Amino acid sequence: MNDIIQYFETIPSSHRALILAGGIALFWLIESAFPFIRFEYRKWQHAGINIFFTVTTIIVNFCLAFILLKTADWSVQHDFGLLNWLPEINPWLFAIIGLLLLDLIGAYLAHLVEHKVKFLWRFHLIHHTDTWIDTTSANRHHPGESVIRFVFTTLGVLIIGSPMWMVFLYQTLSVVATQFNHANIVLPKRLDILLSYFIVSPDMHKVHHHYVLPYTDSNYGNIFSVWDRLFGTFKTLDRDKIVYGVDTHMKPEEHNKLSNLLAIPFQKHRSPN
Repeated sequence: MNDIIQYFETIPSSHRALILAGGIALFWLIESAFPFIRFEYRKWQHAGINIFFTVTTIIVNFCLAFILLKTADWSVQHDFGLLNWLPEINPWLFAIIGLLLLDLIGAYLAHLVEHKVKFLWRFHLIHHTDTWIDTTSANRHHPGESVIRFVFTTLGVLIIGSPMWMVFLYQTLSVVATQFNHANIVLPKRLDILLSYFIVSPDMHKVHHHYVLPYTDSNYGNIFSVWDRLFGTFKTLDRDKIVYGVDTHMKPEEHNKLSNLLAIPFQKHRSPN
């Protein structure tokens, strides 16, 4: 565990970029060879739009990173936050508790609130407009949503008292997990069900991207599935019944045009069915 802590305390930006790009490349190749759905779309054009949003997310996080760093350092220095109030425990258990709590506040809670608060939903809606879910869809977030997510992550770091190495570890796992559960792949059904007891599996996240309620408002988890199961937001739907998108924005010009996607939060919105 000490080696992991030491690595993530000083992880170079180049390594983080390599993990992001490497994950996209790996799952891109797998889903191209063994796709769950054979989409009739221009894969490179679709990827281009989603990679644009990936870049804007990186820029937002880079510009605000000093806030996260200062928050983590302050929490540790002042023994503030849930982790710092625990008695001394095994380092592995310490890390697991911290990662679970970061996933709860920085991801699950953020995601839930974005679905429940109309103003925030306007920004998150861009992610749900994608009707061709593949591994590039994982980072399809409006710049405004990137800011919203950053606020929740910072809040989580403060409440939990996470050291910065744990934040970097969580973000690395999060990148790979979201690329995996968005990928246009299908696992053997029993394996997918087994995984869904611990992490967000591809089938579990496919349900979240089904185009109508109540399925859209379910399975908010990012890495771990425990929070959906604990708080009653876990739902299942046969994979053959999944239709991607959101019922208010199913026209190609609404979900496959970059200028419209950037403008969606500021447009007059129709209520979902």
